Amino acid sequence: MAKIAYILLCHKDPDAIIDQAKRLTAAGDCISIHFDARSGADDFDRIKSALAGDDNVTFAGKRIKCGWGEWSLVQATLHALQAAEQAFPRATHFYMLSGDCMAIKTAQYIHRFLDDRDADYIESFDFFQSNWIKTGMKEDRLIYRHFFNERKNKTLFYASVNVQRRLRVQREIPDDLQVQIGSQWWCLRRRTVEAILAFIQDRPDVMRFFRTTWIPDETFFQTLVRHLVPETEIETRTLTFLMFSDYGMPVTFYNDQYDLLLGQDFLFARKISPEAVDLKARLGELYAARDVEFKISDEGRNLFDFLTQRGRVGRRFGQRAWETGSTLGRERELMIVVCKKWHVAKRLLERIRQVTNLPAVEYLFNEENTPLPDLGGIQSSLAKRTRHRRTLTRLLFEQFETDRLIVCMDPSSFDLMQDFFDDRSKTRLLEVSCAFSDEYLIGHARRVGLLGHLTNEASLEHLLPTIRNDIEYESDRIRDAAFATYTQMSEQFAMDENATALQHFLSIPRERAVEIVNMDHLFSD
Repeated sequence: MAKIAYILLCHKDPDAIIDQAKRLTAAGDCISIHFDARSGADDFDRIKSALAGDDNVTFAGKRIKCGWGEWSLVQATLHALQAAEQAFPRATHFYMLSGDCMAIKTAQYIHRFLDDRDADYIESFDFFQSNWIKTGMKEDRLIYRHFFNERKNKTLFYASVNVQRRLRVQREIPDDLQVQIGSQWWCLRRRTVEAILAFIQDRPDVMRFFRTTWIPDETFFQTLVRHLVPETEIETRTLTFLMFSDYGMPVTFYNDQYDLLLGQDFLFARKISPEAVDLKARLGELYAARDVEFKISDEGRNLFDFLTQRGRVGRRFGQRAWETGSTLGRERELMIVVCKKWHVAKRLLERIRQVTNLPAVEYLFNEENTPLPDLGGIQSSLAKRTRHRRTLTRLLFEQFETDRLIVCMDPSSFDLMQDFFDDRSKTRLLEVSCAFSDEYLIGHARRVGLLGHLTNEASLEHLLPTIRNDIEYESDRIRDAAFATYTQMSEQFAMDENATALQHFLSIPRERAVEIVNMDHLFSD
């Protein structure tokens, strides 16, 4: 049967450490403790005194001052690992823990689990090919030497990296290593640990490399295990259940999450809140229990993602005040007229108002001085209008006391169009396509600040094709989106075709559509 030597890295709460050690060793397992040298000597002495005489407890040969992201975390782990390997010759597995971890299965279950599969459990994904690193530096962790701690000496940390970049002082990764990355919480077999301890004695070059690598606890053991152990004997996963928030912070578990934790396909969980006294007590009793049947649902991460996303849209406990109005409403119909020539769209909207009496607003998201009623300040700037676009539009529906509203948008406002089509309201889109002469494009470029009145002809010749291609790209992007209610009017179409498009867009009788488009000057510049 498996006999586990737990490698415990901790830095606070000596009473909790003592309880954890007694709980784990009472089931016949062992523990090797590294207590951070930054913590007080009195706390460490208290731990040693409380656990004195227990042959299943040992301590790292040397205490290290540990810092997040530093080699010190790996060095502390190695000290505790070496002590465990020497003190517990019958240990079959070595399991990495922190002071915030607790078992979420019985000791009986954990031993059987490890007996069933002769493998090492460690996340080890290719450093360069995987997407394990979500934010922050990636290859810079390896190719530059890191002498400062980013959290404690941010200025020096980035100054050092920038100097190396400027001087191009890059170092080579050891040729025979394929760097891996993953969680630092692993469970390794004895022969793997022995191979690692022998390797670090034989390869000082590898040790030098990792000593100045940034966040090496996510790469050191992960790389060495993959280098020393056949792939068929590695389970690329951690046995410790942990989750991270959208901000990269570890999720903490509390008293009411006992059943959730037991249902996960993991052996331990991190991190248990220090205030979760009831949860700690129940998990402590669980570890010593026997013949407990676990129903593994493994829904923890999906459930957390679902609930946090509901929170983002105000659905966890109820919608927030500003989010109750963030939808236009199922019964409402928003009609979007898209045209690059703003004067053409304005002309069309004015004609629609005259014939149908439908409320219409011109380029409210593109033109600062668009006439708008007072909506409490939300209409005061383009930035506010865009940021609160759904609320603004909902207020316009209420202001006009209507369920049908027409607005104009520039073809560049593609994200706004997509957002409105994602709303539960009915959304229609009419693209009004126009022909663009060189003279018009020059005028357009000057209006938006791309050209000055003194721009020479050579610059114009280079810029005009780019502007024309950009306009065509905006139109193509709208058509490629395949909006369900997309219709098109065009300067190139016959009047009957444009009338049909407008009839479908506005849901009006054909004679009214013909009356609207029957203007000789609709597309005039």
